[in-house]
Order: sequence, then structure tokens, then C-alpha cells
Amino acid sequence: MSAQPPRVRMNLPEAQAGGHFADFVSVSHQPGYFTLDFAVVTFAQQADDGATELNAQVVSRIRIMPEQVFEIMKALEGQLSRWEVETGRRAPTTETPPWPSPSPSDSEGGTGDA
Repeated sequence: MSAQPPRVRMNLPEAQAGGHFADFVSVSHQPGYFTLDFAVVTFAQQADDGATELNAQVVSRIRIMPEQVFEIMKALEGQLSRWEVETGRRAPTTETPPWPSPSPSDSEGGTGDA
């Protein structure tokens, strides 16, 4: 008799059913876990050195065990492949950010809020 993986019955509280929109994610790690910070880019500005700086508000921080990263990667790959077939879309071939390019006025102001 082979051992089957456990079935997970997920319960989504009504207060969280709407989810959070995010257009940026930052991934970092410690020895025991990975941290995923999902954020919304609030505005972009030009830095003194010419680089584009993004201000983003974190909407959710998720910490996961390293073992989960492998399962998430497999699940994302599978879902992305199905999405590509369903929509006919593929990954962008150029690096076009989803946020607006900074305008000259953005480099002079800004609240500095993240």
C-alpha cells in the first residue's frame, strides 16, 4: 500500500476572499525560511545617478519553509504553462516594467513613503 499525500482542505475567511493586488514581489531568505514581500508600486522617480527608483507599499509578507519553495515553483510552472495555452500569451520578450516611467517632476518631489 503506497502512502498518499494528505488532502488539504483550505478555508478562506470571507475577510480575505478579495485578496490583495501586487505588481512587485521581493524574495529573500534566512537559513530556516524564505520571505516573499508582495507590494504595490506607488510611484517611480529618477535618482541622482539616473537609475529609476520605485516606491512600493508592501501589502502582504509571507514566510515559507525552504521545502515549500520547490512545490511552489512546480505549481507556478504548471499554472503558467496552462495560462499560456489558454490565453495564447507568452512571457514578454523585452523588459517593459508594469509601472510608469518617472517623469521629470517626479525626481523633484515625492513623499518618500514606501
